[in-house]
Amino acid sequence: MAIALYSTFAERVFAGYFQDRMGPNRAGPLGLLQPLADGVKMFTKEDFIPNTPNKALFILGPAMFMTTALITSSVIPWGNQLHLFGYDVDLYIADINVAVLFVFGVVSIGVYGIMIGGWASNNKFALLGAVRASSQMISYEIAMGLSIIALVMLTGTLSLREIVGQQGGELLGVSGLSWNIFYQPLGFLIFLVCAFAETNRTPFDLPECEAELVGGYHTEYSSMKLGFFLFAEYINMFISSALLATLYFGGFNYPGMGWVSEHLGGNTATIIGVVALFSKILFFIFFYMWVRWTLPRFRYDQLMNLGWKVLIPLAIANILLTGTVILAFNR
Repeated sequence: MAIALYSTFAERVFAGYFQDRMGPNRAGPLGLLQPLADGVKMFTKEDFIPNTPNKALFILGPAMFMTTALITSSVIPWGNQLHLFGYDVDLYIADINVAVLFVFGVVSIGVYGIMIGGWASNNKFALLGAVRASSQMISYEIAMGLSIIALVMLTGTLSLREIVGQQGGELLGVSGLSWNIFYQPLGFLIFLVCAFAETNRTPFDLPECEAELVGGYHTEYSSMKLGFFLFAEYINMFISSALLATLYFGGFNYPGMGWVSEHLGGNTATIIGVVALFSKILFFIFFYMWVRWTLPRFRYDQLMNLGWKVLIPLAIANILLTGTVILAFNR
């Protein structure tokens, strides 16, 4: 929640920098209290509910979208074990052997929050935005899932912790550098593009494009219900960045991790690993924002063509290539 809150601030700071103007600089020193001012504004605004026969669903939509966005963080390993006062402390909530499937399952439920909210708004622009969002997310989930299949074939596991553990090996004599990005570059590119579409970020923000649909699926929302939709988008951006870092960039592994653990202790290596993971996550968040303020928006037919005619065939080709290489090396 805190990262999502300050991601809104970072977005405006970067937007100001890219557009050669000042960003938010009034609330507090250097504008650092601007997210808190935004939060107070969201909580104190008038809560308007349109004349809809589905008021319960109108309230359920943003709540479901926010809940599913938060739940996905429960299976991400944020670091290795810490040894404190004779106890081993795991830096994750749950280590399940189907963590990848869990993430995809929970993310797919979030589509229902958008669809329910747009339909219950009793507004044609909101409904059109919800239909766009659901069709877009379903389309790109296929390519994203296929890109992960190739990674699962390579690692032989669906556990995020095991996937991260395998990336702690040596590459070119450097410990902690056996990252999957070197073995699955095409899968990473497909996953990255699909992550932009899944989080409704530019250039794939067709469900809420202001020029056509006023505000898209959250046109009729106000107060903290609108805040839930907006904050959930930034939480999804944070979680997708964490998944990119975990699946392809070693997670909490970093070059020289073995040396640090041997000479400076396991706790020091773990703490540096947590800092390394969040550094990777913050880089991907910056990349999301960089793309938003650099590239124009796709047309909707271009978006669907890219998903169905380009990314899915590429993902299938990547699976075949990965299987061929695995069979060749096993022989």
